[in-house]
Amino acid sequence: MNNRPRPRLNPALLRGLTRARRSPLALPGPTRRRTLQAGGAAAAVLALSACGVGGQQRDPAEDEDFWADKERTGDLRWANWPLYMDAERTQITQFTEATGIAVDYKEDVQEAASFFGQIQPKLAAGDDIGYDLMVLPNGFELARLIELGYLVPLDHTRLPNFAEYAGEVYKNSTYDPGNRYTVPYASGITGIAYNPEYVDREITSVQDLWDPAFEGKVGMFADPQEIANFGLLANGVAPGESTREDWEAAAEKLREQRDSGVVRAYYDQDFIQPLTNGDLWITMAWSGDIYQQNSEEGTNLEFVIPDEGATLWTDNLMLPFTTRAPVDAVELMNFLYEPEIAAGLTEYISYISPVPYAQEVLAEWADGDSDGDRADALRAMSESGLVFPTEGDYQNLHNFVVLDTDQQDEFSGLFQAVTQS
Repeated sequence: MNNRPRPRLNPALLRGLTRARRSPLALPGPTRRRTLQAGGAAAAVLALSACGVGGQQRDPAEDEDFWADKERTGDLRWANWPLYMDAERTQITQFTEATGIAVDYKEDVQEAASFFGQIQPKLAAGDDIGYDLMVLPNGFELARLIELGYLVPLDHTRLPNFAEYAGEVYKNSTYDPGNRYTVPYASGITGIAYNPEYVDREITSVQDLWDPAFEGKVGMFADPQEIANFGLLANGVAPGESTREDWEAAAEKLREQRDSGVVRAYYDQDFIQPLTNGDLWITMAWSGDIYQQNSEEGTNLEFVIPDEGATLWTDNLMLPFTTRAPVDAVELMNFLYEPEIAAGLTEYISYISPVPYAQEVLAEWADGDSDGDRADALRAMSESGLVFPTEGDYQNLHNFVVLDTDQQDEFSGLFQAVTQS
């Protein structure tokens, strides 16, 4: 655990921290990842293909003095995914109590491609999109926003908590080197899950997803980037270092898997129930979903990072260049990196915090909580590698393939030909 000294929080914030937090034992319904809509990958390609770069790209030089005259406004508009903060908006309440900044929080990001399609024409015209801060994953949409110059380069002098408390892996991403435009909100692992009621051996390798012993009982993801990563890993290739030839070989590897009959279906999100009831025995899976299913439903599903590695995805906070409240937005970014605030958010969403110190905070809360059930749940969360990966785990996690805009259609087409045929 992190042994850094505890940060000094102001009295307003401490009052907020004494409020009741959501019990990890309460069933939250669908998770953030389960809100991804079917057909999202295809929609991404269509949305991005419809938006050529020509005539819409901003000159980055326009942002050279962006922060020079910016001041706090006292109001902030934030677009996030559904179910990505507790219903009481606890962290927002704490932020407002600590800073006086009012936050208009909207769960308007239902699917990354459709959200991009909504804001892109306004950004191209230089119009206000209705949000000062937004959360999007590393992927096609983020790459396009950066390429078009639609995001504000962050002023890291205003982000001391990020500098102090963010894990090193979150300061060295391939999709946004140096965190020029983004800082992580939450993260997760795409690995392998299996049901030990039906699988009578330990699963250790990506190759297990190709094993004919599991004929008709393997689940794979439909998203081109997700499934491509596993095709690459199965061929011994790190996704972030792959070439076009590697993509073609990975698509061929995945076609072999499909044609062998081991794959039951390609899933956009709803793999948990089939895995629980035995329709699936083994599947690609998201770490947070498996953690929530086991902790809230009492199941015993296993999640593994295979020997070849798994992938780390990240949902990121970012500012559109049309933001009306950049200073307020960056203050909120910085606030979310307070370890106690990060711990409270992690307790609800059960995904990986970019703040490793949150693990120690949850353990301290467990030791001091008089509610035995809640204390046990907090302790279990603080000790879970699905929520707080070890250093060894992080060493075995890969970045996604990084694609230029003109590569995205070709790349997606290779893998959609596998999953949609």
